Amino acid sequence: MNRTIRALGICVALAAGTSMSIPAIAATTLRIGTVLAPDDPMGQGLEKFKAEVEKATDGEVLVQVFHNSQLGDTTEMIDQARAGANVGTVTDVARLSSFVPSLAIMSAPFLFDTYEEADKFALSEPYLAWGEELKEKSGIVMLASNWYQGPRHALTQKPISKPADLKGVRMRTIGAPIWIETIRAMGAEPTPIAWGEVYSALQLGSIDAAEAQPTAIKGAKLYEVIKNVTKTGHIQLVTALVVSADAWDQISPENQQIVRDLAVENGRYASQLTIDLGEQALADVAASGVTVSEVDLEPFKEAVSGVYGLLELEAEAAIVNEVLGRQ
Repeated sequence: MNRTIRALGICVALAAGTSMSIPAIAATTLRIGTVLAPDDPMGQGLEKFKAEVEKATDGEVLVQVFHNSQLGDTTEMIDQARAGANVGTVTDVARLSSFVPSLAIMSAPFLFDTYEEADKFALSEPYLAWGEELKEKSGIVMLASNWYQGPRHALTQKPISKPADLKGVRMRTIGAPIWIETIRAMGAEPTPIAWGEVYSALQLGSIDAAEAQPTAIKGAKLYEVIKNVTKTGHIQLVTALVVSADAWDQISPENQQIVRDLAVENGRYASQLTIDLGEQALADVAASGVTVSEVDLEPFKEAVSGVYGLLELEAEAAIVNEVLGRQ
């Protein structure tokens, strides 16, 4: 009997020792930053994405979300990711076109009429192929490219009704060729600066104008430093959730698929929030004393029509039209 008990004790000890020697599976953490406020639709979408990823992967993939430029401006976060840092962000796709020029089409002027069109194209075979090319050329992985932030409108100190009214106006825009050339074609002088600097630049007069989507106008309190919002909607801001390839490759294929699916799903969630909150945001901006006005878009559409040829995006525009059944 004593010998049996001793034998059992040895077995238990061996089993315990064996189990202690097996390392626990380490979780992979994705650190994702945004320049926007936590209550922005993108911020809310990222928090929901975080919770659902961690639950669906049983904690094997963790997500940390950093709002209000805590990890830097969008361009800085992309640079960090490319350098191998565990950093991701939600970015306008045009910033990625320096690696894959065709991606600039997602930010082309007056291209998509609805979010549904952008969502369909973002999941199309041609677009996903460009996303695969992006990883090879930049070290960045695009998880989903259907995070809609809304239509970009002109924010000015003086009323505008036609492109000629923007002559000589220094307008902040995103520092990518498609944005710069669109703003230039609309008549203004494109002035790329970091989003976090826009409020103070308008306040100090170092820029005369900006362009932004309704929820961001409200979230950044730009209504305090501009007098007019003209609903040009010149670009539909469809953005992508991207992460560092180095961090991504540490995740198992099974969990990668879960994360990708949830990135698409929560992109749609955040986009619907954008749509639902956009008009209320503009109403709140108007209530603050800012003039919010409609405008005839045809002169602006005509003014920017040459941008496609200038940046050699006619072939990509044809692909968009084919995917959307416009031909």
